[in-house]
Amino acid sequence: MKTFEHGGQIEKFAFDLGCRVDEIIDLSSNINFVKPQINIDFNTLDISSYPTYDKLYEKIAFNYGVETSQIELFNGGSSAIFTLFKHLSLQTCIIYSPAYLEYKKAALNFDYELNLINRFSNINENVKENSLVIFVNPSTPDGKYYELEELMKTWIEKSCTILVDESFLDFCDKASAIKYLEIYDKLYILKSMTKFYSSAGIRVGTIVSTKENIENLKEFEPMWKLSQFDSNYLQAALDDKLFKNISKAINIKNKIELENILKNSILIEEVFESSANYLLVKLKNLKAKEFQELLKPYKIMVRDCSNFDFLDERFIRIAVKSSSANEILQKALEEIC
Repeated sequence: MKTFEHGGQIEKFAFDLGCRVDEIIDLSSNINFVKPQINIDFNTLDISSYPTYDKLYEKIAFNYGVETSQIELFNGGSSAIFTLFKHLSLQTCIIYSPAYLEYKKAALNFDYELNLINRFSNINENVKENSLVIFVNPSTPDGKYYELEELMKTWIEKSCTILVDESFLDFCDKASAIKYLEIYDKLYILKSMTKFYSSAGIRVGTIVSTKENIENLKEFEPMWKLSQFDSNYLQAALDDKLFKNISKAINIKNKIELENILKNSILIEEVFESSANYLLVKLKNLKAKEFQELLKPYKIMVRDCSNFDFLDERFIRIAVKSSSANEILQKALEEIC
């Protein structure tokens, strides 16, 4: 049975190797390795009173070009997903897979009839009317960006409720599905800013939708969901005006380096095109777990993708990190051969 495990278990990896965490080259985690400039002293924060979120709402809304009335914040992207599944309470869920595994977990937890569409081989498969449709764009674990116009037409014709996950859209200059809110009101967009802003420990996820949909979501939400630390950190990250362009440029440059390294390795059969900060790789004659074992002497972690639907045990995901990490991976691949 496929599990819901994720990448980035760096502490356990270091413990098993008997080394320090800072010695590990973690290519399994798709959190941005470039960090924003944070100019804030957390020791000065007043945490004696309950937090307010007005400024955070304003900055996030401005960042995505929407009104504050069109967004709701959650204690992380996974929390937003589970809340939305529970709130919508629909019968059928269609996930274009492979996809982020929390969607499948949420569908099963809330007793949805689950249908998986293999977007690699049958993306135009028929969808059931009034379904909840899940589409991750750019996708996981391969990072492909899809033009959604034709799919949107199909989903709208079938009166589907649509959730487009754009957690990794900030890594590229592609169009958001937010524009479709002007023509269709059963649309929700997930923005997990912690991926791009390198702050997985700061639990802030954003749902963008129509004002009416957001009001309905808020009705059943607690008053205080985020800590003062979460709110202030993300506000400070958004205040770094140079970060977006610098981060994207560095990630693109290092991704090109990584692609070239992987394509030149005889261990690799295929490297999938990606618009995100990670690459899906199909191994030639090795299983993912065998490949992971071979990389352990180099203290390198990669993500085994065999638990994703429609992928087998020869698939791995490698995240874009520093140039020095690329060099060490290249050395490892050459020596393993």
